[in-house]
Amino acid sequence: MIALIDYGAGNLTSVRKAFAAIGAEVVVPASPGDIGSAAAIIVPGVGHINATRALEGDWTDAILARVGEGRPLLGICLGMQWLFEGSEEAPDCPGLGVLAGNCFRLGVRLEPDAKSDTLTGNAASETPIKVPHVGWNSIALRRESPIADGVPDATQMYFTHSFAAPVTGDTVAVTVHGRPFAAIVQRGSIVGVQFHPEKSGGAGLQILRNFIALAGIMH
Repeated sequence: MIALIDYGAGNLTSVRKAFAAIGAEVVVPASPGDIGSAAAIIVPGVGHINATRALEGDWTDAILARVGEGRPLLGICLGMQWLFEGSEEAPDCPGLGVLAGNCFRLGVRLEPDAKSDTLTGNAASETPIKVPHVGWNSIALRRESPIADGVPDATQMYFTHSFAAPVTGDTVAVTVHGRPFAAIVQRGSIVGVQFHPEKSGGAGLQILRNFIALAGIMH
């Protein structure tokens, strides 16, 4: 069973259809106890990070228990941001904390300052950019990772978000909207994608195939 977590903020129907398109069935568990036998877990989501407060307590404990057993976990969009320690969007709302760092708000473009001393390096000035970041944008692969198998560098994915995760050692691919942010992350069996694979065509479906392969579910 692949468990698709419903906490009131997810694109459940489109995610379910995307997995069905690759021959994988997902189940929406009614309670945290229902994910005990899950081969993999998906946390989708759109909107404000405060929505993840619904996962505090028993849901978080159950998900962490499965992660501790090596069950693959996929966070999509807001679900990916929840994998980190927290977000500027609501500093008092804790993330799952399985990945280090805090998510930040998009909204400025970093540009070299022509007045800076070129011998000491260019400083960065900031100019506003459109937020939310909505539409197709390319990903730049930074390292090899199972979740990105078969996905070429510069592939276009579909994004819709205002906050983003930092680029860290867990980052597999980066996208730039004003400043670089993590588009794909993976640490062992923990995976996150800032874009919506269910809306990203064949490349997005390949990401989902790679995820179920992590769980040993082959189609």
